Amino acid sequence: MKILVLGSGAREHAIILSLLGEDAGHDIVAAPGNAGIARDVTVTALDINDPVAVANYAIAESVDLVVVGPEAPLVAGVADELREQGIPVFGPGRAAAELEGSKTFAKRVMDAAGVPTGRAHRATTLAEVEAALDGFGAPYVVKADGLAAGKGVLVTEDRSAALEHAAAYLTGGSVLVEEFLDGQEVSLFLLSDGHTVLPLSPAQDYKRLLDGDGGPNTGGMGAYSPLPWLDETFGSEEAFVDEVIRTVAQPVISQLAEEQTPFIGLLYAGLILTSRRDSAEDRGIRVIEFNARFGDPETQVVLPRLASPLSQLLHAAATGTLDESDRPQFGMTTAITVVLASENYPATPITGRKITGLDAAERVEGVHIAHAATRLSGEELIATGGRVLNVVALGTTFAEARERAYDAIGLIGLEGAQYRSDIAARVAD
Repeated sequence: MKILVLGSGAREHAIILSLLGEDAGHDIVAAPGNAGIARDVTVTALDINDPVAVANYAIAESVDLVVVGPEAPLVAGVADELREQGIPVFGPGRAAAELEGSKTFAKRVMDAAGVPTGRAHRATTLAEVEAALDGFGAPYVVKADGLAAGKGVLVTEDRSAALEHAAAYLTGGSVLVEEFLDGQEVSLFLLSDGHTVLPLSPAQDYKRLLDGDGGPNTGGMGAYSPLPWLDETFGSEEAFVDEVIRTVAQPVISQLAEEQTPFIGLLYAGLILTSRRDSAEDRGIRVIEFNARFGDPETQVVLPRLASPLSQLLHAAATGTLDESDRPQFGMTTAITVVLASENYPATPITGRKITGLDAAERVEGVHIAHAATRLSGEELIATGGRVLNVVALGTTFAEARERAYDAIGLIGLEGAQYRSDIAARVAD
């Protein structure tokens, strides 16, 4: 197939590496890509948020499948235009993408579908925020209602900090104040063709900047997969996944289909396994949020373990034939990814600095690098954003994967670089 992948981050690089790993002779083009992606496939300059420009390119280049990586093109309606032109596209239309674009929309759909989630109050003024904070109590949870690049959520014991966070986002719209849910978080990717749902393997990401879950929220500083501790609660990963499909994914997909806004693409379910013990109703799986695309950095650890051909799954979802596909299979390997970020991330990162040591890092057994924000300047590789690289390591055990990942990241040079040293430490014993 000729496949066009839209995006320029490590998530898109991971998707491309998985497609290349099939060794099926796909002709892959990325727009706009980055330095690492350009090393592996053809890249092209294209405004990926312009539906007509993307559709015209896909028609002119006889593209068989378009894979939309980031959220912005989805909310801009790129998938809608492609479908109108008869081009298979993996990614929901603008209406269904509101599951990510609007927290209020997502809460309404979950309520209509009977999906378990935390209580929430939409606020448009600081007075409403104050009342909601006092109603729910600490810890306080405040979320931007729209897209915020993974940094619109604040969980804090500090009421003044919660109000300050809310004020920053109220200037552009509304915020959601939610009850705090305590427990382990799980990310689960679910493929949908608008009716049928097929799951990928669960992962856990690390949203805070610093070791021990300290510091501010980021777009994600690392992840690992699979989650062996799910066996303790659910008996097996498969049993957990089946429950999520039954109580979360299928009800939401069916609800959107009923509303004539079919969700075709990747439903990212951010879940929490609540640990409160005061009543049976307070325990179990709850939805924290939905995204309308592959998550970053979880994609970087889920797709390397995928044994089924990714291209076939994406094309089946895009063409409404997912019911003819077998459930995706995964290898027994463990995978972790450690994000290397620029100095001062997630505030205003210092960019333009040279990156060295990648060749040595990629010579570490079981390691590959997914580029997030890089460009070439002559012969030098330059950091262009906050999260710069994902060091991905596979192993037979988490201890082995961690050793490989941190051996590799220690070989990379970037002035002022920061990364967490505790990714997957809890499962490496």
